[in-house]
Amino acid sequence: MRNFFKKISRFLDIARKVVVNLFTAIFLLYIVVGIALLFSSKPIQTSGKVVIINPQGVFVENAISDFSIDTIISGNTEQLYAYRDFKYLIDALAGDAEVPAVLIDFSGAGYAGPTTLLNMAHDLQRLKDSGKEIIAYSGRFDTSSLLMASYADQVIMHPVGSIALNGLGGKSPYFNELLTKVGITYHNYSQGQFKSANENLTRSDMSENDRLQRLELISPIWSEWLEVISRSRGISLEELQAFSDSSFSVISEAAFDNINRALSLSLIDETMTFPEFRNYMTQRFGSDTESDIGSYNHVFFEDYLTTINEDTVSASEDEVVVIVAEGVIQEGARGQGIIGADDAVMAIRRAYSNENTKAIVYRVNSPGGSIIASEMIRDELHEAKAKGIPVVISMGDLAASGGVYISTTADYIFAEPYTITGSIGVAIAVPTLENFMDKIGVHFDGVSTSESGWDMYEAMNNRDDMLFSQWGEGAYNRFIDVVSTARNEDPEYIKSIAGGRVWLGSKALELNLVDAIGSIDEAIEKAAELAILTDYKVNYLQPELSFEETIIKSLLGSRLKLGSAALLPTGMLEIIKLLNTSITLSEPAASYVCTECLVRLP
Repeated sequence: MRNFFKKISRFLDIARKVVVNLFTAIFLLYIVVGIALLFSSKPIQTSGKVVIINPQGVFVENAISDFSIDTIISGNTEQLYAYRDFKYLIDALAGDAEVPAVLIDFSGAGYAGPTTLLNMAHDLQRLKDSGKEIIAYSGRFDTSSLLMASYADQVIMHPVGSIALNGLGGKSPYFNELLTKVGITYHNYSQGQFKSANENLTRSDMSENDRLQRLELISPIWSEWLEVISRSRGISLEELQAFSDSSFSVISEAAFDNINRALSLSLIDETMTFPEFRNYMTQRFGSDTESDIGSYNHVFFEDYLTTINEDTVSASEDEVVVIVAEGVIQEGARGQGIIGADDAVMAIRRAYSNENTKAIVYRVNSPGGSIIASEMIRDELHEAKAKGIPVVISMGDLAASGGVYISTTADYIFAEPYTITGSIGVAIAVPTLENFMDKIGVHFDGVSTSESGWDMYEAMNNRDDMLFSQWGEGAYNRFIDVVSTARNEDPEYIKSIAGGRVWLGSKALELNLVDAIGSIDEAIEKAAELAILTDYKVNYLQPELSFEETIIKSLLGSRLKLGSAALLPTGMLEIIKLLNTSITLSEPAASYVCTECLVRLP
């Protein structure tokens, strides 16, 4: 036996050395290759070249890179793009007379939400208004990429590709009948008649309240979507809706009927194969003399960004610090795409502890989450205000439930027109497994010196039922009081517009949940105004990197201006995954979280 454990110990020691040596070798190789690339790279020429914008990833508020070796080795990454860098790219292209045209293909892009998507669409309108020619070409146009392509002077697609214009919304599964059959009972103690976070567990269909609020949420967004395409392509709203209703969207290629209808509507202008398109672009813009395989004169947007000179930075030491809070709010230190309370608190403390910080803009893009984590973030923003630093909230794609809660500290709150906000309510669903245990023949018995405990394996008794109800009601009343105090409104009024109901930003302004409709740039200007600043820097506060991450970022940073690798994408799919696992069987949790906020972007 002793020899056996010695062999195991020897094996583990050898394995550890192999792993460490392999890790070190890969790390050193990465550095050597990076240095070689830096010294061997040639200056990028952009004059006379078509700039290709073809992102393959998700546009979010803040693309924080995970520069860890583990991430690079695993390949388990998803490209993230910061929206503000896209805006920076468009501004540069609009003023660059040496770039003759821009080619766009957004078929591989995703978006954190409708506000990000529509803001990017309006940026393309600004590029078009500058006089820059825009050409769109793709093998596939889905609803989002078709919206972006509508701004192009020419929209061209592959003759055997696919095109569809799908509406917003869709169907979700409801599990109550299945859970009942297997013997699991969910008791819903959510507060607010519109708080539907747990309906998929406690109902077999959508409640009328949830149906109402979802329709009122997605209908204006869809109308704006169609308006954009209608104005850009000169197609009536009725024709676009008819095309959407008749689009057979499950076909991923050879969608000939859809293509023919799109051509007849002038939704697209013509079809070309890939060789035909390359020849067309070569005839118009010349050949790429640096290419060995023959192509038109072009440069990709990542390379183009490396050639842009940074704007002149203010000489002032005064700073308006922007902190981005993106994802579900949870306790502890979390990774990309989750607002970990520890990380958020530390970021706020770093900001107000810096003597150069004169104002803070807190950009919220979150459906909420943990109550105590939300409280921790809110407390730290209060601490910043106590030190005389103005705090301005800027709501992004969604700032609901816990996102509203942390926003109540602000001196001023901005929302965007299609920000999804509200959902002032509490989500609680508690399971009991007494019927399931009966089915499998398991029974429980014993003694205890106290009746304070709750057991998920037993039926819900009257005492526990009352305590859970009081728990939810107490959390809800706390939420109402916090919002009513912050907005200087009567608690009964806030309760009348709360109930877990979601609102678009424009409606939230009417209800006095926010102070103004505006972008993050307007929020920064307001923060500077409150701090009485005329000359200042804008500092987007980023997490502190480790030594290893700093080295890799220094080698690759110029190539990652608009994109970065991260283990956890911050798109809506990741938020849905997190919300689906937010209620555990063993630990009932009350949360300020909003699942109604998740608008599927087709």
